[in-house]
Amino acid sequence: MKKEKDRGDFRLRKEISQKRYVISAISTFVVIFAVWTLLCASGSVRELFLPSPASVVMDIIDRAADGSLWVDMGYSIFRITMGFVISTLLGVPLGILAGSFRKMEAVIAPICEFIRYMPVPAFVPLVMVWCGIGEGAKITIVFLGCFFQVVLMIADDARSVSDDLLSSSYTLGTTRWTTITKVLIPAMAPKMMLTLRMMIGWGWTYLTVAELVASSSGLGYSILRAQRFLQTESIFSGILIIGILGLITDRLFALAIKKMFPWAE
Repeated sequence: MKKEKDRGDFRLRKEISQKRYVISAISTFVVIFAVWTLLCASGSVRELFLPSPASVVMDIIDRAADGSLWVDMGYSIFRITMGFVISTLLGVPLGILAGSFRKMEAVIAPICEFIRYMPVPAFVPLVMVWCGIGEGAKITIVFLGCFFQVVLMIADDARSVSDDLLSSSYTLGTTRWTTITKVLIPAMAPKMMLTLRMMIGWGWTYLTVAELVASSSGLGYSILRAQRFLQTESIFSGILIIGILGLITDRLFALAIKKMFPWAE
């Protein structure tokens, strides 16, 4: 009987309790850090290649104490916020148009499909020529990394809305604009927020690229600076902080989706 119950836990898409989910998630992190600590304590890996968790934590504390951590975090958060917001404000309307009208799709989708396969890091030299080396360059790189993906993914979200739902609204006498604003957008809103939640992860990646190549501040730059002096613990701490900030933004999006669209659970 117990064997059958255990098998039931691995049924496809079987729900588990929130408590069990949280315990499993925390356990994963605990196991990873335990293995990391054991590798360092055993001496099987040199400190230069794999610093201990304690040294990484101490590096974060030291940087927080001297204020450099907060300065770098401030620059990085500002850059990703601006780049992501601009790409969203421009990309979402274009995506809705491309997903709603075939004529607009023919104009918007092909060029976005073409550009999105171009590697964003390859644009860094051009962006530096166009925008200089100031904040505009970093924001532009985040924008380029997110914008074309946002347009195409929002267009897919718009197409996922049932044609029957749109036809029903026309039957009830709505105009084309009213159908878009009162039916299409509310229907696609949960998926659209999930798309933006995923894109903020890409935004952190492109921000790091921008700060590694064309910056004198930010978390990405702090990683590059640490690499020059072989300060491996600072490299790990920078990566860890970016991961934590990314996780925080992801959880904020998840909370917003849950509060805004409770019926989509």
